[in-house]
Amino acid sequence: MDKQQRLKNWQEKTEQSMNRFPERKERFHTSSDIEIKRLYGAEEENYPFDTLGLPGEYPYTRGSQSTMYRARFWTMRQYAGFGSAEETNKRFRYLLEQGQTGLSVAFDLPTQIGYDSDHPMARGEVGKVGVAIDSLEDMEALLKDIPLDKVSTSMTINAPASVLLAMYIAVAQKQGVEADKLSGTIQNDILKEYIARGTYIFPPKPSMRLITDIFAYCQSHVPKWNTISISGYHIREAGANAAQELAFTIANGLAYVDAALEAGLKIDDFAPRLAFFFNAHNQFFEEAAKFRAARRMWAKLMKERYGAKNPKSWQLRFHTQTGGSTLTAQQPDNNIVRVTTQALSAVLGGTQSLHTNSRDEALALPTEESARIALRTQQILAHETGVADTVDPLAGSYYVESLTDELESKANEYLNKIEQMGGAVSAVEQGYMQREIHHTSYETQKKIENGQEIIVGMNKFTIDNEPQPELLRVDPELGEKQKEKLKTLKSDRDKDRVSAQLEKLRSAAKGQENLMPVILECVKSYCTVGEICGVLREEFGEYTGV
Repeated sequence: MDKQQRLKNWQEKTEQSMNRFPERKERFHTSSDIEIKRLYGAEEENYPFDTLGLPGEYPYTRGSQSTMYRARFWTMRQYAGFGSAEETNKRFRYLLEQGQTGLSVAFDLPTQIGYDSDHPMARGEVGKVGVAIDSLEDMEALLKDIPLDKVSTSMTINAPASVLLAMYIAVAQKQGVEADKLSGTIQNDILKEYIARGTYIFPPKPSMRLITDIFAYCQSHVPKWNTISISGYHIREAGANAAQELAFTIANGLAYVDAALEAGLKIDDFAPRLAFFFNAHNQFFEEAAKFRAARRMWAKLMKERYGAKNPKSWQLRFHTQTGGSTLTAQQPDNNIVRVTTQALSAVLGGTQSLHTNSRDEALALPTEESARIALRTQQILAHETGVADTVDPLAGSYYVESLTDELESKANEYLNKIEQMGGAVSAVEQGYMQREIHHTSYETQKKIENGQEIIVGMNKFTIDNEPQPELLRVDPELGEKQKEKLKTLKSDRDKDRVSAQLEKLRSAAKGQENLMPVILECVKSYCTVGEICGVLREEFGEYTGV
């Protein structure tokens, strides 16, 4: 097919898609009344169709949809969670009232590693870095008065992801919302926990079983749910550079695909529900190029290596969060500027959803005011700057296209090394990715400490006697309150039913059946996160590191 015909076909398909998703305006124009076209560059004689393609078409370098933000802005999904379920529910409803378009749940450390609030390991950590969820009762309070058939929810949970997803499904059913109407994402990415973040519970093999059980269950029962968010974010936060974040994230994605295929799933049945999660760091053009390279790399791998036929299987859809590790405790208002430029790189890179960090997050969980400023940053980018009015406005820049190609090349070098080791799981077990990240992190820190890399307000342009900002304080008595709540729950629930369901879970864990239906019944019986994970700990064992 010649280039002109290909462009004509794309224009016709785009017009058809606009019947379903019309553009936000009849006419886009600048302040000088210059018309803004949907797409630039593709009509040029030397346009590189093979490497750039067209928006919404393979290899998706220029975006996953043909009209991108001209039809709908990215989802503004602010990460929130602190203290009790009731407190976090208030923050959720506040953010929705302020124009947020999706929820994102942060869980406290005990919940993330499968302990109840009354466990000795939970002491001093209950509700500190996220919301404390021990049972379905807490999840009911967390989601009170939030219509789950109308709001999509992302949950940053990994080792106990199956338990929290089951709780979400159970709450929805109590609202009268069937599972097939739910939309959202669970992170469910255990490999990056071994590499960078550390909130793992079980060894790799049973962890991969839990993940593929979720894939299979959601395919049949929760088809609109993104079953995994393959996360480069935490890899970058641990000290990786952009090329490493890109490579290690895609390597982990390939490991999940391989595990699902080995479990008997078909590529086009589960691949369309895979999602990704990237960091937006300070190097503006490199970050935008990274997102473009990621789409192209994943599309090629899905189509050429795995033979996926469904174009949705080729698409890398991703959420972005601005770089937490770039925030400074010194002069925290400077972080508003950092977050703005990082968010802009994500938008120009074609993100599907975005979280903008709050200015005070290097010091504490964000105050309501700081969270509002972070959300307003996204809204200003969307409504006031014009960056969303044409598709992939950076395309054709000599610098950006060169960076996109270079990042793809560097990431492929890492992928080849990882494949020679036997894939991502084997590379994790050998500590390869961990060592690479540690080395990069160490070299970066040296540059900051000797002044080669300037951090404004921290190692240059500092001020003396900085005023201390107002910070959010979590109720210091929350741990005791949560323990009392849990004690009452355990006293009032049907103990025989709880024991019976936990024994069914133990039996299922010993066998090969899908664990999701059994975990869902445990949750509905008000078995706690700690009790469910406790049974699985006994059957699967615990991972102790490399």
